[in-house]
Amino acid sequence: MTKKRIAIDMDEVMADSIARFQEWYGRDFQLELTLEALHGKNPRDVVAPEHQPALRAYPNAEGFFRDLPVIKDSQRVIKALAERYEIFIATAAMEFPNSFLDKYQWLQKHFAFIPWPNYVFCGDKSILNADYLIDDNAYNFDGFRGEGLLFDAPHNALQTGYRRVRGWQEVADILL
Repeated sequence: MTKKRIAIDMDEVMADSIARFQEWYGRDFQLELTLEALHGKNPRDVVAPEHQPALRAYPNAEGFFRDLPVIKDSQRVIKALAERYEIFIATAAMEFPNSFLDKYQWLQKHFAFIPWPNYVFCGDKSILNADYLIDDNAYNFDGFRGEGLLFDAPHNALQTGYRRVRGWQEVADILL
């Protein structure tokens, strides 16, 4: 019997990149970028116009993705999912070419049970052949043939029309 497939996004689903934006913004501008301010907004939409170029440059900087914090419960739940499903990590690394090595090494360190052939560095996620896509950006569900699960994040708080999961325990409740 063939296992069903789950494609999982990395940033804001497995890896907490918002924490890095907050850290670097605080370092560079001595200002706090709060989760409350980010509610329903992109980080660059909540900072002063003169700070926006720096924020846009962060993901292209060497080391931005290197040691991001792991999202709570992701390791435990994904490991359990891997016993029942084929797991693929689908990350839009094409947008940030400097991220490849950092993301690869991060996955090796924190999710070593997922084999490297199951890492998909892509742009348009509609090409994925999976039954489920867990992602924090709803536009990645456009053209995706399986079921999208919108992983709760500050920037997508106001989006509706998608099945939302508010953390990895909710993913486990649905898929395990």
